[in-house]
Amino acid sequence: MNGKAAKSGSVNHPAGSKSSLPHLEGMGRRERRAAETRLRLFRCALELFTERGFSNVTVEDITEAADVGKGTFFNYFDSKEHVLGVMAEIQIGKIREAVAQAETAAQSVRLVLRRLCQRLSEEPGRSPDMARTLISSFLASDRVRIHVDQHMATGRRGLARIIEIGQRSGEVDPALNCDHLALLFQQSALGTILVWSLHREPHLKTAMENTFHLFWRAIARPGAGKQS
Repeated sequence: MNGKAAKSGSVNHPAGSKSSLPHLEGMGRRERRAAETRLRLFRCALELFTERGFSNVTVEDITEAADVGKGTFFNYFDSKEHVLGVMAEIQIGKIREAVAQAETAAQSVRLVLRRLCQRLSEEPGRSPDMARTLISSFLASDRVRIHVDQHMATGRRGLARIIEIGQRSGEVDPALNCDHLALLFQQSALGTILVWSLHREPHLKTAMENTFHLFWRAIARPGAGKQS
């Protein structure tokens, strides 16, 4: 894939979509433009990683595909490894949005978590190849692994907060540990994405829905909230 192909291909997703990218909401025009440039660099990089392998892609390859200068790249990222942190930012934005929904009691915690499962599958669900590339790239080096692990910890804190709200509302079993359940949620979601990326069946949304129902049955307060 050359730079021209990357610029006209599937990487040009609607970066400003509020429904899919809550981490861009509430920004001023300049901040939003910067965030969208980072997102374009991320998606071009991911396309290249998928095609060539993480170790075979250079910063120059990414900037050519994204049609920006090398200096622009380093305004946003310390290295190509740090580009992958954009995925974590997108996912954490969705978790924060879910926390806000749970805190305002606009929806039941069950519905908040169910919708979050689907939202978290949107980016990796673009294609099985991309999902596998993301997972393998996260493990490509200690620098990537540490960077991703820090973001995962932030996500777990948000998930634990949602679960704590569910316990207070009577939906979630109060005898269970919120932090352990947050970790279990992440393990379940990531495991589902990995297996789907290998077998491609069923559709990722269906697989995530099945995972959610099993997760909810395990955490729901006995005698309450186990509906499908």
